[in-house]
Formats: sequence, C-alpha cells, structure tokens
Amino acid sequence: MSRIRSALVVGGGIAGPVAATALLKAGIDARVYEAYPGPSYGIGSGLALAPNGVAALDIVGAGDPVRGIAQPVSKMMLSVGRTRHHVPTLRDEPPLQLVDRAELHQTLHDHAVAAGVPVEFDKRLVGVDEHADAVTARFADGSTATADVLIGADGIRSTVRGLIDPNAPGPRYTGMLGFGAATECDAEIPADTMVFAFGQKAYYLYWSTGDGQVFWGANLPHKQYLTLSEARAVPASHWLSILRDTYGADTPGGELARNTTEEQLEVTGGLHIMPPVPHWYRGRMVLVGDAVHAPSNSSGQGASLAIESAVQLARCLRDLPEPEAAFAAYERLRRGRVEGIAMRAAKINNSKTPGPVGRKIMNLLMPLMVKTVMNPEKTMGAEQRYRIDWDSPVQSEPVLA
Repeated sequence: MSRIRSALVVGGGIAGPVAATALLKAGIDARVYEAYPGPSYGIGSGLALAPNGVAALDIVGAGDPVRGIAQPVSKMMLSVGRTRHHVPTLRDEPPLQLVDRAELHQTLHDHAVAAGVPVEFDKRLVGVDEHADAVTARFADGSTATADVLIGADGIRSTVRGLIDPNAPGPRYTGMLGFGAATECDAEIPADTMVFAFGQKAYYLYWSTGDGQVFWGANLPHKQYLTLSEARAVPASHWLSILRDTYGADTPGGELARNTTEEQLEVTGGLHIMPPVPHWYRGRMVLVGDAVHAPSNSSGQGASLAIESAVQLARCLRDLPEPEAAFAAYERLRRGRVEGIAMRAAKINNSKTPGPVGRKIMNLLMPLMVKTVMNPEKTMGAEQRYRIDWDSPVQSEPVLA
C-alpha cells in the first residue's frame, strides 16, 4: 500500500487538474498551484481530443462535461491543392472531440474543484526544498507549500523539469507559428469532417463549427522563433496580411484568411516539439503532460497523452509504497508510447511545406497512400484504442537476480 498521502500539483492547464482529480480518486490529497490569474488565462484556439484521451477523462468523471463543450467530428479528409482525399477512420471508435482550449481548461478546472481539489492562482514556482520525507514548494509571492510529492504539470517551459535536471533539454521550435480563428466562409465545407489542407505555400486545417462558421488553424512557416507574448505583441493586422498572402491562392484557405478579422484571430505563438527527456523524476518530484512529452500538434494526441499520463501517474502513486517506485513504474508505462507518437508527428511536420513539385507528387501518390501507409489501423489503431485499466493494480518492476 502507498505511503503517499499528499501531492502538490504545479500547473493548472490540462494535465494538472486531471492529475489532481485522479489523485483524489486514488485517496491522495492534491492541491493545484497555477502561475496565472485564472484557469484559461491567455489561452485560445482549438484542439482535438482523441477517443483514448476522452476515455481517460471518463475515469475521473470529466468525460461527459468535456463532451458537453465539444463538437464531435467523425470524418477526416486530406486536401492537396484542389484535390481532396477521404481518409479512412476507425469505424469502431468514437469520433474526435473538438474543443476550444480555453473552455477545456475551464471545464477541467471546474470539475476538479467540484470533486474537492483546492486550486490556488498567482502561484509561480521559484524553487523547492527537498526533505527526507517531503518536498516544499516556494512561490514568487513568498508563500510555501509542503507535501509528500510534487508533480510538475507546468507545460512545455516547465520550471519543475529544470529543478529535476538542470541539463534537461527544452522544447524545439518546429519552424512554424500557430494561428486560429472561427470565421464565415461561402465555400462548400464538408460536414462532420476535419480537413487537413496542404496549400500552395503552407499547411492549414479547417472544419465547419455547425453554426454557420468555419474554424481554421494555420501553421505558418516562420524562420524566427517567437514566444506567445512576442507573437501577440505584433499587431494582428500584420499577421493577417502575411496569412492572406500565404494562403490567398488556396481554396478555401484564401477566403478564410480574407474573412478573418483582427478580433477573430487567435495567435498561439511558436509551435514546439519536446525531444526525449532523460529524467522524468528525481527524489519526490515528477513530470507529467507537456512538461515531459509534448509531441507537435501534427500528432493530434498532445492533450490526450497529457490526460492519460495524469491518470496513470495517479494509479502508480496509489499502488506503490514509495515515490521512486511509483515514478519508475509510471515512466515504464508511458515513455515508449509517448515517444513513439512524437516520432510519428515529427515525420508529418516535414511534409507540411511540400512546394510545387512535392504537391504534384503527393497528389499522384495520395490514393495509394490512403490505402497503405495511411491505413487507420497502422496510423491510429494502437493510439486511439489505448485504454487505462484503473482498477488493475500497478506492479513494481521486478528485481533481476
């Protein structure tokens, strides 16, 4: 039986509230500390939750609240120039759930609070003090908090990751900036379908929101890396001018870009991918979610993997007596899966700016690719059918003689 009775969760985005709710379900008191003033502060644009991620939310009772704010999309399509190719899907799996990121953060926060998880805002972590049987977090406002373990759910620029390993790698820039908007479009948009479009100059995706508008997300090639704050400091009019030039010759990309207003445009900054992190834990500290594994947005699994890891970490802390054994089991359960998905996504990134010759080749090969390498069983089967057996006890790694 676990001797762990309390946990500090640093980060209130996606993984943090889910981890805290799962820990509470496991009989461990957990409190969330968020650096920003609120649960959806400065967060925008949309994301897709895969069936495996929603199934993990069901374990902590958050599946239905999230479905309540989501738009299900059961079909996918690839568009290269003016040619569209239907992508087979897993017929026996639930549809993707498309959500606004800010709404998702708020919903997970509300669910955690309703479950009994205390959440404190304006708590930016600046350091930790490690003890033999506990860990103390120190915050920028001078306050402290102590518990048996500390969980770093503090995102891609994790402070906790640096405390665990000062030499840990940081996120790598993919060479693209992210933008999103919901706007009007007169072009024929396939219903209940997410379209992945390879335009003449850049990649974008879009879907009908069902209320007369179309959501589109742009992956804009940009040599200079910009943080979210830096990208948002640039006038929206400047970005719209670049987006209209980049996507202007595409259908419906050009219309979407021209119809997007400054008020509608969501700037999400540089797109990242995390390289493999050597050390997921040290002592009584451990990482979860984007702090330790953040595949590029091409994976379609970033948020779902964060949710899975949060639940699996709670299982391990529930079933194993000491932090080190629990953290080792957690890493053993998760590392291979998340790094495999990250590698797949990295390959997709390389195809997002194919150029004129590349587009012609893609058009010629796409029908064959849809039937072979893009077969849903090969690309999505193991990813989306993954389910966590919450009731099954986690075993520690056997000691070899």
